Amino acid sequence: MNAPVAATPLDSMKFAVGQPVPRQEDPTLLRGQGRYTDDVNLPNQAWCVMVRSQMAHGVIKGIDTSEAKTMPGVLGVWTGADLNEAGYGTLKTLIPVMNRDGSPMKTPTRHSLATDKVRFVGDPVAFVVAETQAQAKDAAEAVQVDIESLPAVTDARTAAQPGAPQLFDDVPSNLCVDFHYGDEAKTAAAFAKAAHVTRLRLISNRIVVCAMEPRSAIAEYDKASDRYIFRAGNQGVFGLKHQMAALLAVKPDQVRVLTGNVGGSFGMKGSPFPEYAGLFHAAKLLGRPVKWTDDRSGSFLSDQHGRDHDFDAELALDTEGTFLAVRLTGYANVGGYLANVGPLMGSAGVTRNLAAIYRTPLIEVSSKVAFTNTSPVGAYRGAGRPEANYFMERLIDTAAREMGLDGVAMRKRNHIKPEEMPFKTASGTTYDSGEFSVLLDKALAAADVKGFIRRKEESQKRGKLRGLGIGNYLEVTAPPMKEMGGIRFGPNGDVTIITGTLDYGQGHWTPFAQVLSDRLGIPFDKIKLIQGDSDLLIAGGGTGGSKSIMASGAAIVEASIKVVDKGKQIAGVALEASAEDIEFKLGRFTIVGTDRGIGIMELAERLRSGLKLPEGAPDSLDVSHVHEAAPSAYPNGAHVAEVEVDPDTGWVDV
Repeated sequence: MNAPVAATPLDSMKFAVGQPVPRQEDPTLLRGQGRYTDDVNLPNQAWCVMVRSQMAHGVIKGIDTSEAKTMPGVLGVWTGADLNEAGYGTLKTLIPVMNRDGSPMKTPTRHSLATDKVRFVGDPVAFVVAETQAQAKDAAEAVQVDIESLPAVTDARTAAQPGAPQLFDDVPSNLCVDFHYGDEAKTAAAFAKAAHVTRLRLISNRIVVCAMEPRSAIAEYDKASDRYIFRAGNQGVFGLKHQMAALLAVKPDQVRVLTGNVGGSFGMKGSPFPEYAGLFHAAKLLGRPVKWTDDRSGSFLSDQHGRDHDFDAELALDTEGTFLAVRLTGYANVGGYLANVGPLMGSAGVTRNLAAIYRTPLIEVSSKVAFTNTSPVGAYRGAGRPEANYFMERLIDTAAREMGLDGVAMRKRNHIKPEEMPFKTASGTTYDSGEFSVLLDKALAAADVKGFIRRKEESQKRGKLRGLGIGNYLEVTAPPMKEMGGIRFGPNGDVTIITGTLDYGQGHWTPFAQVLSDRLGIPFDKIKLIQGDSDLLIAGGGTGGSKSIMASGAAIVEASIKVVDKGKQIAGVALEASAEDIEFKLGRFTIVGTDRGIGIMELAERLRSGLKLPEGAPDSLDVSHVHEAAPSAYPNGAHVAEVEVDPDTGWVDV
């Protein structure tokens, strides 16, 4: 007879929250056994290749697909006119940002394929579907696109000036939004009375995401059930299901999103892209699955980019180096079209994070978010958080040098103190705790900053330059969202967590299993995780904004409470006692005041074996729960970087 596996107290301690547990997901990936979208090939699938603009800006005069349609293996060639006629939806931005006068931002319509103008190099205008990927590539090269070239503009500062090339007729001066935050008069007064003002032009340069796995997708239409099955790397299948339903102009329950391993994203794969509607259009017409996998050069053009902010930054200080106000005035580039959260980073995203860990009484941000003839800019690795901290730290170091003060001392002078918590910042956020000076001291000690002067002198003797940089940061995590906490006791003795965040490299399985093991005493190696099937989810905020453990973790904690509540009722039956007399601890239900009890895994086994239950009693330990909202958090830290530069060769050692 197989005895049910139970977690011992030692197991519970070993795998408890806070313990250093090796990531359990890694061996599969390190052995090359991960299953990414491009690893999936369905029976009878066809291949799609996109046709993209080679001009940054121009009017489409015509698209000749006749030669491509006659080439070997070609199953069809479609343009934007075909998709528009079929009635597909548009690609939308999810987060509106208001203009300084309270009016809404400009949101020009974007269809999946350009039909009137192209607005960046890589703008998709058509697609080819063929029996093989090679045949589709050959045919795509045969599509002739006649584009009348127009002047282009690629940086936001220039795009917002009078006389700049206009991307959209209904967007004057290319301005998506003219954003403003703060009290202009009070900020101006603070600068007027300042003993010193530091001014810098700071550019957070554009970044190509370059995920390990280029985007790939498979569209499958099931005619019998009228369902659209979508396989693609993303950041949350529940949210993508609803966005894809809007794009396909169908009901959400007609869409199923499936995701295996995801080779990196950090914001970029969080929303629908122009390729996806066309895949389903072809799949539905052909009655076959259609697959598309971008190549590296294509992804550089078609993926959303990150950053691209250009600000004039100012910091006002008194004679002792106390901050009086900080002011940002500048431009943010959203590219040729609005990405799902495109306007956020250079406006509210920067604003919410600019306060960082400092007691700055006034903050003003004026940002012109502009369209340019470049790839769209979306969320990437922080979405305004790294930019704001970079701006603030650069201002502080420059101010310290200009005033002849120590940069570390200036930071500590302006740190928010523990006794000042809770502290409401000028950005509108409220911190509940933080020991920022203590944290900085630990970083300085670990980096042996006291020995820097000696190391710098040694470098100078060898003809080298040596520098030291400090990054003392705080970031605001994503806003509250609903999240599922599902717990399912399987027939084989496994326990599966079902939740709507999605691991694209973070390593969710291990910490989520720690939470469940800690709460219910379930053996760590019996815990599984499902995140990549939208049909199994009743809610899901996805992964983004550094919130997964807060959202899914809280959902698992709350779901565990429900499991215990159900378990007490079932254990009362198994132990022939009242549910009110049952307590739960370390994975075991016991009758209060006795040693009679039953482990949670044994109880699950008893249920599977047909434990007879009275009417009204729960018939399983399974739970599907929705956590309403995990609040934003404020993770913070201190980094010290020391570099040596060879001025003759430019070689840098870190």
